[in-house]
Amino acid sequence: MKFRTISAAIACLFLGVITANAAVSEPDTTTNYIDEAVVTGTRAKTLSGFLPQTISVVSHEEITSPNRLNVLPTLNELVPGLFVTSRAMLGYGVSTGAAGGISVRGLSGGGGQMMVLIDGHPQYQGIFGHPIADSYQTLMTERVEVLRGPASVLYGSNAMGGVVNIITRKSLEEGVHTDLNLSAGSYGTFQGVLSNRVRKGRFSSVVSGQYARSNNHRPRMGFEQYGGYGKVGYEFSDNWSAYADVDITHFNASYPGATSAPLFDADQWITRGVASAAIENHYDRTDGAISFYYNFGNHKINDGHAEGAAPQANWFRSEDALAGVSAWQSFGLFKGNTTTVGIDWQSIHGKAWNQVIATGQDLEPMTDKTESEIAGYIDFRQDVASWLTVDAGLRADNHSKSGLELVPQGGLAFRIGKGELKAMVSKGFRRPTIREMYLFRPANAELEPERIMNYELAWKAPAGDNVTYGLNVFYLKGRNMIQTQMVNGKPLNVNTGPVENSGAELELRWRINSSWSLITNGSFLHMRNPVIAAPELTAYLGLQYHKDKLHISAGGMEVAGLYTAVGDKPVKENFFLANLNASYQLTPWLGIWASGDNLLNQKYEINAGYPMPGINFMAGLTLTL
Repeated sequence: MKFRTISAAIACLFLGVITANAAVSEPDTTTNYIDEAVVTGTRAKTLSGFLPQTISVVSHEEITSPNRLNVLPTLNELVPGLFVTSRAMLGYGVSTGAAGGISVRGLSGGGGQMMVLIDGHPQYQGIFGHPIADSYQTLMTERVEVLRGPASVLYGSNAMGGVVNIITRKSLEEGVHTDLNLSAGSYGTFQGVLSNRVRKGRFSSVVSGQYARSNNHRPRMGFEQYGGYGKVGYEFSDNWSAYADVDITHFNASYPGATSAPLFDADQWITRGVASAAIENHYDRTDGAISFYYNFGNHKINDGHAEGAAPQANWFRSEDALAGVSAWQSFGLFKGNTTTVGIDWQSIHGKAWNQVIATGQDLEPMTDKTESEIAGYIDFRQDVASWLTVDAGLRADNHSKSGLELVPQGGLAFRIGKGELKAMVSKGFRRPTIREMYLFRPANAELEPERIMNYELAWKAPAGDNVTYGLNVFYLKGRNMIQTQMVNGKPLNVNTGPVENSGAELELRWRINSSWSLITNGSFLHMRNPVIAAPELTAYLGLQYHKDKLHISAGGMEVAGLYTAVGDKPVKENFFLANLNASYQLTPWLGIWASGDNLLNQKYEINAGYPMPGINFMAGLTLTL
């Protein structure tokens, strides 16, 4: 199936929906039923129709039904404009040949321009500034909110392109519930997840553990991961509650190098962890919280050697930590008003050194830096009329190295009939990482932050009782993008790269009847200066069937204009991926499932030199006690 085929199918669906919507003669000024309560665009839980930002919500059922260990592949399908790089069945890895870069609208998480949050707390590698994709596990996830476009007013640096906010699980049902999911499949792949949820009055807890391994589809590409998640919460009253949680994951990964330059002994041993605690208050006219978080990582990497070459003498070692405090309170100054004020403080530490493999001796650190950041912000939202909300926000962000950054945003949210029309102008920024300033030969301690301005217009509406559709258009322009160039005959990181991207994103959800439903989305991206891992065109079409004990879902995703190399010799990839998942509930406590990916056995690469696996299968069982 070619891209034009699936694009034409999506366009026909949208045309039918818009026609049906136009046939509605009498506008309805009540709050529309497509509104979802979200927290990512404004700390306090708010209906999306009152916010100018574009936020996609992926539910717990949508995340867990494909029986995947990681949340990112599902987001890749269900969130238009978002793309995640990959290289194997399991494991994204780090260092050379790694995957797991998250791009939105041509801005990439591989460069720290896209932020991942867990319950609103930043998650990234302190030295290199990028997300660690293997840490974002389904077992801890209640739902995911994806804000496309800058979110720097609320979340600061690294949220220049947007945020992926993983909302962790809570136990809502009284009693004790235990779930076990075991599966195995192609290339010696095995996954196991055990989860226990407890709710006793005002006390709740969630404890989960997981193990996964795979040989993957190329020699010397093994992956093994194990970890756990725990969360306890207590509701002191109807208005006050507290929780504490911890998540730790460890993985061992090997990478074989590009097919044109094979590597041997290229191994990684990575441990990542996060702990947080929060006290929250919820009243009719005010909400707020104070939270503490601590992220840490320890990494040991052998960069490998070419065939016949001498093995590495040293491991590359690094450790990083991100400690922070976040406090905010939202209240109404007068009728129709919601004002949120907050303060964030964080300390970022990174240390890197070489360790002699033969003796275990630690050599002198290549870098050992600690940076701090403190910021205050205010977001003012006012209902001017029953159909219009005005929003304005400002962040003052002071960094120990790069100084003060002022970050404004403003927007309008119109409620027209049952639809939502949104207009947004926002600034995003990203401070240079410790690596870019201090580590390896191109380092430049005089780098300034990257900055962009983003402009977008969005429309979302129902068409009839069972269909919702949406369309976003955007334009962003930035300066000071950090690139490596030759200066006086030597490579140097400099603020020189421009960025100018525009495009459109569309999505549709159709509940056909009690058994059938359809989800489709697509995106178009024009980049004046192309970058890798940001496709020009994507389209996804998914069909689901649910009847009694049987659930079947099928999906197809077309990717076109995906750059795997840029510059003098650009390389583009075009491919179509088809998948199928089926599950059956044999008894109230036992279910079975099976899935197949890349069913058309496409030959393609997302990372240059790393061919993706062909057709592959997984099957498993679920126990609920």
